[in-house]
Amino acid sequence: MYELLNTLYVMTQGAVLNLESDTVRVRVEGETKLRVPLLRLDGMVVFGRVTVTPFLIQRCAADGRGMVWLDRRGRFVARAEGPLRGNVLLRRAQHLALSDSDQPWRIARQVVAGKVQNSRAQLLRAARDATAPEARGALREAAEQMAEGLRRLRDGTDLDVIRGEEGYAARTYFGAFEHMLRGDRQTFRFDRRTRRPPRDPVNAVLSFLYALLQAECAGAAEGVGLDPQVGYLHGLRPGRPALALDLMEELRPLAVDRLTLTLINRRQLGADDFEQLPAGAVHLNESGRRTVISAYQRRKEVDVTHRVLKRKIPLGLVPHVQARLLARHLRGDLRDYPPFLAA
Repeated sequence: MYELLNTLYVMTQGAVLNLESDTVRVRVEGETKLRVPLLRLDGMVVFGRVTVTPFLIQRCAADGRGMVWLDRRGRFVARAEGPLRGNVLLRRAQHLALSDSDQPWRIARQVVAGKVQNSRAQLLRAARDATAPEARGALREAAEQMAEGLRRLRDGTDLDVIRGEEGYAARTYFGAFEHMLRGDRQTFRFDRRTRRPPRDPVNAVLSFLYALLQAECAGAAEGVGLDPQVGYLHGLRPGRPALALDLMEELRPLAVDRLTLTLINRRQLGADDFEQLPAGAVHLNESGRRTVISAYQRRKEVDVTHRVLKRKIPLGLVPHVQARLLARHLRGDLRDYPPFLAA
């Protein structure tokens, strides 16, 4: 249970939220774990098997306080709002930002800068742990190339240029990715990033986890009241959750890439966790998916330091905090969107 940016997040399975005078009471197995005055909250977000009493829902609706339900994996389920909620104004600001001459590239530049910095930190961390001089040198060289990209990005004011820098950084990063792999090299060979479809086991794990992260970022955007289809780094396309793709960029190295490397390097995944389809695609089989999902859930519970909040929060809450920070920027409360950076 966490109170962040005037929002109460309840992730404890089996928790019950009820109204007690003007206070939200959170109970687990009959024991009161938390009391929060309603006056302090703008909204509540609950994950999975969490019960909210009808009286609390009605009170929140009457006050214009949003209530959001997500499943345990963070996928959006439903939202209840009263007549006073101003999400239409937030969405209007989100749409108007697309027509602004500056806002799209400013938001996109912050997103890309966060992604590149976190990817570079992943490379440097791997270089420190590398035992082979060749791997250590390749990782450090890739990190330096990405540092040069960050310096160029500081002057980027054109959306196409910013997207080009993101593409260059991604190619550099995945060009060195094989040097971070220390598990079964015969099974887990990595030449390049392939997505549709993934052509090897490493890409299969990355694609599966990216899909989970994308769904969570879409749920985070929905939970705040943003339109997941309207993004800034990623262009508009029918059926494409552009904003979810924007939000997940800075989180890829931390939430997915590091976990993928852990699963492979610690030999928690093996050749029998994958299946190859006739067209050459490689996918996780049922046992592989169970292993990855279980590890992903545990990874989301790990506390990370949020530099804006100046406190530790579970990694699984970071998409929701970032969505709220983006909403504050679109409303004009923050000058720039602050990406999440690894501490």
